[in-house]
Amino acid sequence: MPKIHLPGKAVLAAPVALLLVIGAWTSFYQVEAEEVGVVLRFGKYVGTTEPGLRFKMPFGIDRVQKVAVRRQMKQEFGFSTPGATYRFQASAPQEQQLEMQMVTGDLNAALVEWVVQFRIDDPKEYLFSVRDPDETLRDASESVMREAVGDRTVDEVLTIGRQEIETETLEKLQALVDKFAMGLRIDQVQLKNVDPPRPVQASFNEVNQAQQEREKSINQANGLYNKQVPKARGEAQRQISDARGYASQRINEAEGDAARFNALYNEYVKAPAVTKRRLYLETMGHVIPRLGRKVILDEEATQVLPLLNLDNLQAPAKR
Repeated sequence: MPKIHLPGKAVLAAPVALLLVIGAWTSFYQVEAEEVGVVLRFGKYVGTTEPGLRFKMPFGIDRVQKVAVRRQMKQEFGFSTPGATYRFQASAPQEQQLEMQMVTGDLNAALVEWVVQFRIDDPKEYLFSVRDPDETLRDASESVMREAVGDRTVDEVLTIGRQEIETETLEKLQALVDKFAMGLRIDQVQLKNVDPPRPVQASFNEVNQAQQEREKSINQANGLYNKQVPKARGEAQRQISDARGYASQRINEAEGDAARFNALYNEYVKAPAVTKRRLYLETMGHVIPRLGRKVILDEEATQVLPLLNLDNLQAPAKR
């Protein structure tokens, strides 16, 4: 075969072109909207970049780890939601049964399911302060939850103590995360299903139903009390007010009658005959009209004149 002789410049141009292509290919990277880029130069942290198309040193000098700091993530304990994209969201099915089994402060058992929602607040601490921050967060969450449940009775855990447990767990978990410098911010701790152990769930449900019926009866009795007692008090107050008004009326009438009598007596003292005559006439003026149709005769009269009953006469019809 004939030998092909390439010029020396052509032999050097090919590797150089390849290096330029590789350098250009490894010099740019894209950071998505919900992420930041953590830049490492020879394995040492040199900075954090915001979303967009960014430049870095080529040929592996700079490496970029992308961290989703604007995404809220969650970890589930005792159960798992299908279709999760975050691989630390739930543990293996055999571990979920162990996670949910807890002992309360009165040495009873309870099955507790809960969720921890969090965000990455400091990507540098998240990547370099703790070897495995996601697994560490799961362990810390379970530890704090067991402590909160262990400080309360089973009735508190199953009924009235849920909100207190959530608040206490959130505060203690955030303090533990800050102590370990994990670069995380805990947004919420939420209890899901909290049940007694399955062998005693039926008995517990009966007790719980009885307690609910008891509370219902108490509330109904309080409602009836609050309705009837104020009504009775209002009626009593009304009767008292009516009695006081009647008493005031009678006193005023009595005082008026007494004042009128005293005034008449004073006039009688001044002119007894005149006053006596005036009282007689006034009394007759009130009594006689109430007697109806009466004919009054003088006892000394000797003759009786017939009276024309004008009241029974009808007016003649007009023509």
